[in-house]
Amino acid sequence: MKNEYDFSKGKRGAVLPSPKGKTRITIRVDDDILDWFRNQVEGAGGGSYQTLINSALREYMTHQQEPIEVILRRVVREELQNAAQ
Repeated sequence: MKNEYDFSKGKRGAVLPSPKGKTRITIRVDDDILDWFRNQVEGAGGGSYQTLINSALREYMTHQQEPIEVILRRVVREELQNAAQ
C-alpha cells in the first residue's frame, strides 16, 4: 500500500454509469415491502429485486384505469354498506 495517493484526476459520482433509460435515485421503502420483494426473488431462484419492483410499478401504471380517489371512494362506500348490514 502506498503512503500517498493522487486523487487530483478523480471524479465524483457513480463508479459505473447508469444504462440508457435508467436513472439512479435514492428512495426510502418500508422494510417489509423490500423484504417481500427480496423474498420473492430468492424464492424464484435469484434475480434482481429492483427489476421486480420495476415490473410491479409498470404493471400498476399500465392497468391503472381509475384515479386512486375514485377507487378509495368506492371501497369506503362498499365497506360502509357492508358494515350497515
